[in-house]
Amino acid sequence: MDDVSARQNWLGRRGFLRLGVAAAGGLAMPRWLRPAVQFPEGERLGRVCIAGKVDVKARPDADAATVEVLYEDAVVVWLRERVGNKPLFKNQRWVETERGYIWSPLLQPVKNVPNVPVETLPETGLGPGFWAEVTVPYVDVVVGNPPARSPYLRAAQLPRLYYSQIVWIDQVRTDDAGRTFYQINERYGYGDLLWAAAEAFRPLTEDDWSPIRPEVEDKKVVVDLTAQTLACMEQGREVYFCRISSGAKFDAQGNAVDRWSTPIGPHPIWRKVFSLHMSGGTTGGGYDLPGIGWTCLFSGDGVAIHSTFWHNDFGETRSHGCVNASPEDARWVFRWTSPHVPAIPGDETVSMPGGTIVEVVES
Repeated sequence: MDDVSARQNWLGRRGFLRLGVAAAGGLAMPRWLRPAVQFPEGERLGRVCIAGKVDVKARPDADAATVEVLYEDAVVVWLRERVGNKPLFKNQRWVETERGYIWSPLLQPVKNVPNVPVETLPETGLGPGFWAEVTVPYVDVVVGNPPARSPYLRAAQLPRLYYSQIVWIDQVRTDDAGRTFYQINERYGYGDLLWAAAEAFRPLTEDDWSPIRPEVEDKKVVVDLTAQTLACMEQGREVYFCRISSGAKFDAQGNAVDRWSTPIGPHPIWRKVFSLHMSGGTTGGGYDLPGIGWTCLFSGDGVAIHSTFWHNDFGETRSHGCVNASPEDARWVFRWTSPHVPAIPGDETVSMPGGTIVEVVES
Protein backbone atom coordinates (compact mmCIF):
# COMPACT_ATOMS: atom_id res chain seq x y z
CA MET A 1 0.00 0.00 0.00
CA ASP A 2 1.17 3.54 -0.75
CA ASP A 3 1.77 6.21 1.86
CA VAL A 4 -1.54 8.03 1.53
CA SER A 5 -1.13 10.30 4.54
CA ALA A 6 2.26 11.57 3.36
CA ARG A 7 0.92 12.40 -0.07
CA GLN A 8 -2.12 14.10 1.40
CA ASN A 9 0.09 16.39 3.47
CA TRP A 10 2.33 17.17 0.51
CA LEU A 11 -0.39 17.72 -2.04
CA GLY A 12 -3.01 19.91 -0.39
CA ARG A 13 -5.87 21.56 -2.24
CA ARG A 14 -3.81 24.08 -4.23
CA GLY A 15 -1.22 21.48 -5.17
CA PHE A 16 -4.02 19.22 -6.39
CA LEU A 17 -5.37 21.93 -8.66
CA ARG A 18 -1.92 22.78 -10.06
CA LEU A 19 -1.40 19.13 -10.95
CA GLY A 20 -4.75 19.05 -12.67
CA VAL A 21 -3.81 22.08 -14.76
CA ALA A 22 -0.52 20.44 -15.71
CA ALA A 23 -2.32 17.33 -16.93
CA ALA A 24 -4.81 19.33 -18.98
CA GLY A 25 -2.17 21.54 -20.52
CA GLY A 26 -0.07 18.70 -21.86
CA LEU A 27 2.83 19.30 -19.46
CA ALA A 28 4.53 16.62 -17.39
CA MET A 29 2.06 14.33 -15.73
CA PRO A 30 2.05 14.53 -11.92
CA ARG A 31 4.75 12.34 -10.42
CA TRP A 32 2.51 10.99 -7.67
CA LEU A 33 -0.01 9.65 -10.18
CA ARG A 34 1.81 6.36 -10.57
CA PRO A 35 0.83 3.78 -13.20
CA ALA A 36 0.65 0.94 -10.68
CA VAL A 37 0.11 0.69 -6.93
CA GLN A 38 1.70 -2.29 -5.21
CA PHE A 39 -1.36 -4.28 -4.25
CA PRO A 40 -1.07 -7.64 -2.45
CA GLU A 41 -0.68 -10.68 -4.68
CA GLY A 42 -3.69 -12.96 -4.82
CA GLU A 43 -6.24 -14.29 -7.27
CA ARG A 44 -8.96 -12.52 -5.32
CA LEU A 45 -8.60 -9.44 -3.16
CA GLY A 46 -10.84 -7.39 -0.89
CA ARG A 47 -10.91 -3.60 -0.57
CA VAL A 48 -12.16 -1.94 2.61
CA CYS A 49 -15.13 -0.05 1.18
CA ILE A 50 -16.31 2.03 4.13
CA ALA A 51 -14.98 5.21 5.67
CA GLY A 52 -13.46 4.80 9.10
CA LYS A 53 -11.83 1.77 10.66
CA VAL A 54 -12.45 -1.94 10.19
CA ASP A 55 -11.55 -4.49 12.85
CA VAL A 56 -9.73 -7.64 11.77
CA LYS A 57 -10.79 -10.46 14.09
CA ALA A 58 -8.96 -13.58 15.24
CA ARG A 59 -12.07 -15.63 14.44
CA PRO A 60 -15.18 -15.01 12.29
CA ASP A 61 -16.96 -13.60 15.30
CA ALA A 62 -17.75 -10.01 16.29
CA ASP A 63 -16.85 -10.89 19.88
CA ALA A 64 -13.42 -12.29 18.98
CA ALA A 65 -10.21 -10.42 19.72
CA THR A 66 -9.22 -7.67 17.28
CA VAL A 67 -5.80 -8.48 15.82
CA GLU A 68 -5.47 -5.47 13.52
CA VAL A 69 -7.30 -2.33 12.41
CA LEU A 70 -7.60 -1.36 8.73
CA TYR A 71 -8.93 1.78 7.09
CA GLU A 72 -10.75 2.78 3.90
CA ASP A 73 -9.17 1.44 0.68
CA ALA A 74 -6.85 -0.98 2.44
CA VAL A 75 -6.50 -4.07 0.22
CA VAL A 76 -6.13 -7.62 1.56
CA VAL A 77 -5.92 -11.10 0.07
CA TRP A 78 -9.38 -12.72 0.03
CA LEU A 79 -8.87 -16.40 0.87
CA ARG A 80 -12.42 -17.71 1.41
CA GLU A 81 -15.77 -16.89 2.99
CA ARG A 82 -17.00 -18.48 6.18
CA VAL A 83 -20.21 -18.29 8.18
CA GLY A 84 -19.60 -16.68 11.57
CA ASN A 85 -21.26 -14.57 14.21
CA LYS A 86 -22.44 -10.98 13.80
CA PRO A 87 -25.25 -10.32 16.32
CA LEU A 88 -28.28 -8.26 15.22
CA PHE A 89 -27.46 -8.63 11.51
CA LYS A 90 -28.81 -11.00 8.87
CA ASN A 91 -25.49 -11.16 7.10
CA GLN A 92 -23.28 -13.67 8.90
CA ARG A 93 -20.62 -14.03 6.20
CA TRP A 94 -16.99 -13.35 7.06
CA VAL A 95 -13.93 -13.18 4.80
CA GLU A 96 -10.85 -15.09 5.83
CA THR A 97 -7.72 -13.12 4.96
CA GLU A 98 -4.02 -13.60 5.68
CA ARG A 99 -4.43 -11.04 8.48
CA GLY A 100 -7.55 -12.50 10.10
CA TYR A 101 -11.31 -12.30 9.58
CA ILE A 102 -13.29 -9.31 8.28
CA TRP A 103 -17.09 -9.05 8.13
CA SER A 104 -17.88 -9.42 4.42
CA PRO A 105 -20.12 -6.31 3.92
CA LEU A 106 -17.05 -4.17 4.67
CA LEU A 107 -14.96 -5.62 1.81
CA GLN A 108 -15.57 -5.08 -1.89
CA PRO A 109 -14.47 -8.22 -3.80
CA VAL A 110 -11.83 -7.01 -6.27
CA LYS A 111 -8.99 -8.20 -8.49
CA ASN A 112 -5.76 -6.60 -9.61
CA VAL A 113 -5.56 -7.01 -13.38
CA PRO A 114 -3.42 -4.29 -15.03
CA ASN A 115 -3.91 -3.75 -18.76
CA VAL A 116 -1.72 -2.88 -21.74
CA PRO A 117 -2.55 0.78 -22.57
CA VAL A 118 -4.27 1.67 -25.82
CA GLU A 119 -2.04 3.95 -27.89
CA THR A 120 -4.59 5.09 -30.48
CA LEU A 121 -8.25 5.77 -29.74
CA PRO A 122 -10.83 4.16 -32.04
CA GLU A 123 -13.08 6.49 -34.02
CA THR A 124 -16.75 6.26 -33.01
CA GLY A 125 -20.00 8.12 -33.52
CA LEU A 126 -19.19 9.97 -30.29
CA GLY A 127 -15.73 10.93 -31.53
CA PRO A 128 -12.47 9.20 -30.60
CA GLY A 129 -12.85 7.06 -27.48
CA PHE A 130 -13.99 3.82 -25.88
CA TRP A 131 -15.85 2.45 -22.86
CA ALA A 132 -13.62 0.97 -20.17
CA GLU A 133 -13.87 -0.82 -16.84
CA VAL A 134 -11.58 -0.35 -13.84
CA THR A 135 -9.85 -3.71 -13.26
CA VAL A 136 -7.62 -2.84 -10.29
CA PRO A 137 -8.74 -2.27 -6.68
CA TYR A 138 -8.54 1.51 -7.17
CA VAL A 139 -6.78 4.13 -9.27
CA ASP A 140 -5.97 7.73 -8.29
CA VAL A 141 -7.35 10.51 -10.49
CA VAL A 142 -6.66 14.22 -10.92
CA VAL A 143 -8.94 16.88 -12.34
CA GLY A 144 -7.80 18.16 -15.73
CA ASN A 145 -10.12 21.18 -15.84
CA PRO A 146 -10.20 22.58 -12.28
CA PRO A 147 -11.89 23.63 -10.14
CA ALA A 148 -13.65 20.34 -9.37
CA ARG A 149 -17.41 20.50 -9.88
CA SER A 150 -18.65 17.15 -8.62
CA PRO A 151 -19.35 16.97 -4.87
CA TYR A 152 -17.38 13.72 -4.53
CA LEU A 153 -14.30 15.36 -6.06
CA ARG A 154 -14.59 18.47 -3.91
CA ALA A 155 -14.85 16.35 -0.76
CA ALA A 156 -12.02 13.91 -1.53
CA GLN A 157 -8.44 14.65 -0.56
CA LEU A 158 -7.28 11.95 -2.97
CA PRO A 159 -10.11 11.10 -5.38
CA ARG A 160 -10.15 7.62 -6.86
CA LEU A 161 -12.06 5.34 -9.16
CA TYR A 162 -12.74 1.80 -7.99
CA TYR A 163 -12.84 -1.73 -9.33
CA SER A 164 -15.77 -2.36 -11.70
CA GLN A 165 -16.64 1.30 -12.40
CA ILE A 166 -17.42 2.03 -16.07
CA VAL A 167 -16.12 5.20 -17.75
CA TRP A 168 -15.70 6.79 -21.18
CA ILE A 169 -12.08 7.40 -22.27
CA ASP A 170 -11.50 10.10 -24.88
CA GLN A 171 -7.82 11.09 -24.71
CA VAL A 172 -4.48 9.31 -24.35
CA ARG A 173 -1.18 10.91 -23.32
CA THR A 174 2.28 9.64 -22.48
CA ASP A 175 4.67 11.48 -20.18
CA ASP A 176 8.44 11.83 -20.41
CA ALA A 177 8.92 8.63 -18.43
CA GLY A 178 6.87 6.63 -20.95
CA ARG A 179 3.84 6.28 -18.67
CA THR A 180 0.44 6.37 -20.37
CA PHE A 181 -2.59 8.18 -18.97
CA TYR A 182 -6.23 8.33 -20.04
CA GLN A 183 -8.66 11.20 -19.86
CA ILE A 184 -12.03 10.20 -18.40
CA ASN A 185 -14.95 12.24 -19.67
CA GLU A 186 -18.31 11.48 -18.04
CA ARG A 187 -21.10 11.98 -20.55
CA TYR A 188 -23.68 12.57 -17.81
CA GLY A 189 -21.57 14.02 -15.00
CA TYR A 190 -20.79 17.54 -13.81
CA GLY A 191 -18.30 18.30 -16.57
CA ASP A 192 -15.13 17.24 -14.75
CA LEU A 193 -12.32 15.82 -16.89
CA LEU A 194 -10.17 13.31 -15.02
CA TRP A 195 -6.75 11.81 -15.71
CA ALA A 196 -5.66 8.40 -14.47
CA ALA A 197 -3.04 5.72 -15.16
CA ALA A 198 -4.03 3.77 -18.27
CA GLU A 199 -3.09 0.35 -16.87
CA ALA A 200 -6.12 0.48 -14.58
CA PHE A 201 -8.68 0.34 -17.42
CA ARG A 202 -9.84 -2.54 -19.60
CA PRO A 203 -11.58 -1.55 -22.86
CA LEU A 204 -15.01 -3.13 -23.01
CA THR A 205 -15.69 -5.62 -25.78
CA GLU A 206 -18.85 -6.88 -27.43
CA ASP A 207 -18.96 -9.73 -24.92
CA ASP A 208 -19.69 -7.12 -22.24
CA TRP A 209 -22.84 -5.71 -23.84
CA SER A 210 -24.13 -8.28 -26.38
CA PRO A 211 -27.74 -9.29 -25.61
CA ILE A 212 -28.50 -12.58 -23.88
CA ARG A 213 -31.30 -14.61 -25.54
CA PRO A 214 -32.89 -11.63 -27.34
CA GLU A 215 -35.19 -14.02 -29.22
CA VAL A 216 -37.17 -14.70 -26.02
CA GLU A 217 -40.07 -12.24 -25.77
CA ASP A 218 -41.65 -13.29 -22.47
CA LYS A 219 -39.15 -11.90 -19.95
CA LYS A 220 -39.68 -10.36 -16.54
CA VAL A 221 -37.45 -9.28 -13.65
CA VAL A 222 -38.88 -9.97 -10.18
CA VAL A 223 -37.39 -8.01 -7.27
CA ASP A 224 -38.46 -9.38 -3.87
CA LEU A 225 -38.05 -6.70 -1.19
CA THR A 226 -38.70 -9.13 1.66
CA ALA A 227 -36.11 -11.68 0.57
CA GLN A 228 -33.81 -9.04 -1.00
CA THR A 229 -33.45 -11.10 -4.15
CA LEU A 230 -33.77 -10.63 -7.90
CA ALA A 231 -34.96 -13.30 -10.34
CA CYS A 232 -34.98 -13.18 -14.14
CA MET A 233 -37.94 -15.11 -15.54
CA GLU A 234 -38.48 -16.47 -19.06
CA GLN A 235 -42.01 -17.71 -19.71
CA GLY A 236 -42.44 -18.17 -15.96
CA ARG A 237 -39.18 -20.09 -15.57
CA GLU A 238 -36.31 -18.71 -13.48
CA VAL A 239 -33.11 -18.40 -15.51
CA TYR A 240 -31.04 -16.16 -13.20
CA PHE A 241 -31.05 -15.40 -9.49
CA CYS A 242 -29.02 -13.13 -7.21
CA ARG A 243 -29.09 -11.22 -3.95
CA ILE A 244 -29.63 -7.46 -4.07
CA SER A 245 -29.94 -4.44 -1.78
CA SER A 246 -33.08 -2.37 -2.25
CA GLY A 247 -34.20 0.91 -0.72
CA ALA A 248 -33.69 1.28 3.02
CA LYS A 249 -36.85 2.21 4.93
CA PHE A 250 -34.86 3.55 7.87
CA ASP A 251 -31.80 5.77 8.11
CA ALA A 252 -28.73 5.11 10.28
CA GLN A 253 -30.53 6.60 13.29
CA GLY A 254 -33.56 4.33 12.87
CA ASN A 255 -35.84 7.07 11.53
CA ALA A 256 -38.43 6.08 8.92
CA VAL A 257 -37.56 7.36 5.46
CA ASP A 258 -40.28 6.18 3.09
CA ARG A 259 -38.79 8.27 0.30
CA TRP A 260 -35.95 5.72 0.13
CA SER A 261 -38.29 2.75 -0.38
CA THR A 262 -38.12 0.94 -3.70
CA PRO A 263 -41.54 1.43 -5.37
CA ILE A 264 -43.71 -1.71 -5.40
CA GLY A 265 -45.50 -2.79 -8.56
CA PRO A 266 -44.74 -3.58 -12.21
CA HIS A 267 -42.49 -1.02 -13.91
CA PRO A 268 -41.16 -1.16 -17.48
CA ILE A 269 -37.49 -0.40 -18.06
CA TRP A 270 -37.51 2.94 -19.85
CA ARG A 271 -33.80 3.69 -20.16
CA LYS A 272 -30.53 1.75 -20.04
CA VAL A 273 -27.08 3.32 -19.77
CA PHE A 274 -23.60 1.81 -19.78
CA SER A 275 -22.47 4.30 -17.14
CA LEU A 276 -24.27 6.98 -15.13
CA HIS A 277 -23.27 9.58 -12.54
CA MET A 278 -25.83 9.40 -9.72
CA SER A 279 -26.29 12.00 -7.02
CA GLY A 280 -29.03 13.18 -4.71
CA GLY A 281 -30.09 13.79 -1.14
CA THR A 282 -28.91 16.47 1.24
CA THR A 283 -25.89 17.09 3.44
CA GLY A 284 -25.44 14.17 5.81
CA GLY A 285 -27.78 11.93 3.84
CA GLY A 286 -26.72 12.64 0.28
CA TYR A 287 -24.65 10.73 -2.23
CA ASP A 288 -22.60 11.50 -5.32
CA LEU A 289 -21.25 8.52 -7.25
CA PRO A 290 -19.67 8.53 -10.72
CA GLY A 291 -19.24 5.67 -13.16
CA ILE A 292 -22.16 3.52 -12.00
CA GLY A 293 -22.22 0.72 -14.53
CA TRP A 294 -24.96 -1.28 -16.21
CA THR A 295 -27.84 0.95 -15.18
CA CYS A 296 -31.43 -0.07 -15.98
CA LEU A 297 -33.86 2.71 -15.04
CA PHE A 298 -37.39 1.47 -14.43
CA SER A 299 -39.31 3.92 -12.23
CA GLY A 300 -39.49 7.66 -11.72
CA ASP A 301 -36.52 9.82 -12.58
CA GLY A 302 -33.77 7.69 -11.13
CA VAL A 303 -34.82 4.32 -9.62
CA ALA A 304 -32.70 1.67 -11.30
CA ILE A 305 -31.03 -1.71 -11.13
CA HIS A 306 -27.30 -0.98 -11.28
CA SER A 307 -23.80 -2.14 -10.43
CA THR A 308 -22.54 -1.37 -6.91
CA PHE A 309 -18.94 -0.93 -5.75
CA TRP A 310 -19.37 0.88 -2.41
CA HIS A 311 -20.64 -2.06 -0.33
CA ASN A 312 -20.83 -5.84 -0.31
CA ASP A 313 -23.97 -6.23 1.80
CA PHE A 314 -26.32 -7.78 -0.74
CA GLY A 315 -29.27 -9.34 1.01
CA GLU A 316 -29.81 -6.24 3.20
CA THR A 317 -31.63 -2.99 2.40
CA ARG A 318 -28.97 -0.37 1.68
CA SER A 319 -29.98 2.02 -1.10
CA HIS A 320 -31.89 5.27 -1.56
CA GLY A 321 -34.52 3.42 -3.61
CA CYS A 322 -32.49 1.74 -6.33
CA VAL A 323 -31.75 -1.97 -6.63
CA ASN A 324 -28.05 -2.47 -5.87
CA ALA A 325 -26.47 -5.52 -7.49
CA SER A 326 -22.95 -6.87 -7.74
CA PRO A 327 -21.10 -5.82 -10.92
CA GLU A 328 -21.39 -9.32 -12.39
CA ASP A 329 -25.12 -9.57 -11.66
CA ALA A 330 -25.88 -6.05 -12.91
CA ARG A 331 -24.04 -6.73 -16.17
CA TRP A 332 -26.01 -9.96 -16.76
CA VAL A 333 -29.36 -8.25 -16.10
CA PHE A 334 -28.34 -5.36 -18.37
CA ARG A 335 -27.55 -7.71 -21.26
CA TRP A 336 -30.64 -9.89 -20.75
CA THR A 337 -33.28 -7.16 -20.50
CA SER A 338 -34.64 -4.96 -23.27
CA PRO A 339 -34.07 -2.58 -24.86
CA HIS A 340 -30.72 -3.66 -26.26
CA VAL A 341 -28.10 -0.92 -25.92
CA PRO A 342 -25.41 -0.52 -28.59
CA ALA A 343 -21.94 0.50 -27.41
CA ILE A 344 -22.30 3.78 -29.27
CA PRO A 345 -23.81 5.76 -27.67
CA GLY A 346 -24.13 3.32 -24.72
CA ASP A 347 -27.50 4.83 -23.85
CA GLU A 348 -31.00 3.86 -24.98
CA THR A 349 -34.39 5.30 -24.02
CA VAL A 350 -37.67 3.71 -25.10
CA SER A 351 -41.19 5.11 -25.13
CA MET A 352 -44.12 3.38 -23.47
CA PRO A 353 -44.97 0.56 -23.10
CA GLY A 354 -41.23 0.41 -22.45
CA GLY A 355 -38.88 -2.56 -22.22
CA THR A 356 -38.67 -5.54 -19.89
CA ILE A 357 -40.99 -5.35 -16.87
CA VAL A 358 -39.41 -5.07 -13.43
CA GLU A 359 -41.97 -6.31 -10.93
CA VAL A 360 -41.18 -5.23 -7.37
CA VAL A 361 -43.00 -7.36 -4.77
CA GLU A 362 -43.08 -8.08 -1.06
CA SER A 363 -43.29 -11.83 -0.38
